[in-house]
Amino acid sequence: MLGLALGLVLGLAGCTAAPAREHARPQVVATTTIVGDVVRQVGGDAIDLTVLLPAGADPHSFQPTPKDAARLADADLIFINGLGLEGFMERLVQGSGDSARIVALSDGVATLAGSHEHEDGRPAGEAGHQELDPHVWMDPGNVQVWTRNIAAALSAFDPANAALYQANAQRTDQTLQALDAWAEEQIAQIPPAHRRMAVDHQVFGYFARRYGLEIAGTVVPGSSAMGAPSAQALAALEDAIGRLGVRAVFVGNTVNPSMAEQVARDTGIPLVFLYTDSLSAPDGAAPTYEALMRYNVNAIVEALR
Repeated sequence: MLGLALGLVLGLAGCTAAPAREHARPQVVATTTIVGDVVRQVGGDAIDLTVLLPAGADPHSFQPTPKDAARLADADLIFINGLGLEGFMERLVQGSGDSARIVALSDGVATLAGSHEHEDGRPAGEAGHQELDPHVWMDPGNVQVWTRNIAAALSAFDPANAALYQANAQRTDQTLQALDAWAEEQIAQIPPAHRRMAVDHQVFGYFARRYGLEIAGTVVPGSSAMGAPSAQALAALEDAIGRLGVRAVFVGNTVNPSMAEQVARDTGIPLVFLYTDSLSAPDGAAPTYEALMRYNVNAIVEALR
């Protein structure tokens, strides 16, 4: 019933929405806090930005409310990560019939294979198509693709401020280049034999590819933390941890850590918390994308070197 009600709200809005008001700032919605931070860097004060998910929310399992649907219906542009990350919300917006307003920031990223589960628990592979890992922001180079996509979409909608958007994107791009170079220097401190991670779910694939780490195993199989591991899967992970000399289990800030805690206890290695699918609150350790990456890199290096 909720999905039907929200679909009707969006559908009606898509049919009756008036053209953008002259001189009004673009009304922009971003799905996650991470998407929102990068959109804010590029759009600056020229846009009115709403971020749907609160800090700490898991985008894999987030369920929108009618209030969220109204925000989507009123938006001139909707920025999403894409690649299936937003799940129910992404399908809801697309079902409104007004998909021209949706900008998938990950378009153009060199993606990795993933393994989502459907909401009923069935493996995504049963749908007959290749699932992709949506956690592209774990590589700053992919977020550089985001900035170009954001600037292009805002410039097309609001050409009067195109020069501003392009300048902001260029400045953000330079910040991301510096962040990437810093992260590479920090990861280089980890001895090659220690560059193996056990993680709560498939969230660090892009990070590992960029910086030369190995994902030894995941507590929950797949790209979503909503699944439940079998006893055999946990035993296999714990065996791999011992056999490969993995030095820590890493768990994200938006998931239940109980299974990762069990693995850490059973194997006698530390449990390290990272920021993965969401920023922190403004007064927390990772209120921006750059702060998230710096926090994670420092924590990973400290745990593995």
